[in-house]
Amino acid sequence: MPKGMLLVISGPSGAGKGRLKELLLCRIGGFYFSVSATARPIREGVEENGVDYWFITREQFDKMDAEGAFLETALVHGHPYGTPVAPVQKALDEGLDVLLEIDTQGALMVREKMPDCYMVFVLPPSFAVLEQRLRQRKTNPEEDIQRRLQNARNEMRQIDQYDYIVVNDDLESAYEKLAAVVTTRRKLTTT
Repeated sequence: MPKGMLLVISGPSGAGKGRLKELLLCRIGGFYFSVSATARPIREGVEENGVDYWFITREQFDKMDAEGAFLETALVHGHPYGTPVAPVQKALDEGLDVLLEIDTQGALMVREKMPDCYMVFVLPPSFAVLEQRLRQRKTNPEEDIQRRLQNARNEMRQIDQYDYIVVNDDLESAYEKLAAVVTTRRKLTTT
C-alpha cells in the first residue's frame, strides 16, 4: 500500500487558511485532518474541542511534549500548540493524505522531520486587508490583534521555505489554486 502524502498549510492569522482548509476537506476530500493540541483557552461559541483543537491544560501539554508525543510544537501568540504525531503517522501508513494547518514555526519542524511533505503558504492580498480581517472577527482584544500583526510580519519572512504560495484575495479563486496544487501532487505520486 502506498504511503499517504503530508500537506502543510500555513499563513498569518487572518489570511484565510482555515476557510481554505474547510473547502479543501469538503470539496476534494481524501484527507485526514490532524487536529492540533493547545493550552490556550477555547473561544466559547466559536471553537469546539476535538474539532478545532484539543484544548488541554499547560501541564498536560508539557507532559506530552516531554514524552515526545508531538510531531511539532510552537509558541504562537503566547500559547503553546502541537501536532500529536501518532495519528498523523498512522494515517500516512494507512495510505491517507494528511492535512496540517499550522504556523510557520511548526511547519519548518515538520519539514525537518518529514522532508517529503509539501507546504503551502496562504497570503492575504495586503497587510491592510489582513488587519481588516482580524478586526472584523471581533473575537480578539486590541493587544492580541497587535501581537498577531507583528507575528504576521515575522511569518511572512519565512515564505521562501514553502513549496507553493496562494494569495487569498478572493476565497473561491484561492481555493481553486490550492485545489490545483493538491490535484497535481496526487497525480505525481500515482504515476
